[in-house]
Amino acid sequence: MAKRNIGVAIGLPARVADELQGWREKLGDPSANRIVPHVTLLPPTRVLPGRLVAVEEHLRAVAETSHPFDIRLRGTATFRPVTPVVFVPLVEGIAECELLAARVRSGPLARELDYPYHPHVTVAQDLGEDALDEAYEGLSGFVARFPVGRFALFSRDDEGCWTWRTEFPLGGAEAALDG
Repeated sequence: MAKRNIGVAIGLPARVADELQGWREKLGDPSANRIVPHVTLLPPTRVLPGRLVAVEEHLRAVAETSHPFDIRLRGTATFRPVTPVVFVPLVEGIAECELLAARVRSGPLARELDYPYHPHVTVAQDLGEDALDEAYEGLSGFVARFPVGRFALFSRDDEGCWTWRTEFPLGGAEAALDG
């Protein structure tokens, strides 16, 4: 049985996601149309389809025992020269994301990461230096703040696009993603 690629992330409100998606498209990022802007909690992870029920039960338990919190994004940062990535960093909600990510990456989703966990929103990846510089400079004044009341499980389809599968409200919260 073939494994499926899944991930877990916090979605952004439409107004924030649209602006950052526009930047990715403008810069010619080839992954711009494959997944919406987000804060990763669990990077792409391969699981057997028969394990998806256990994964969803685990995520539901994590969500139910977690509390809503706020995220504030500000400015830009980069992982260069280690990896060619420019991102918008969190300046509020970091500890909450770290705790939530650690809890998500337990039980049936326990795994080691290639790099230390650093919550962020990618805006340019695997592009030329000029495009990376344009993203870094163009979004240097970016600011957004929004409540987080849920996270989502997503999976990759046969065309390589990531789609949301299931959302999990934090502590039973019913926060909207379009705030």
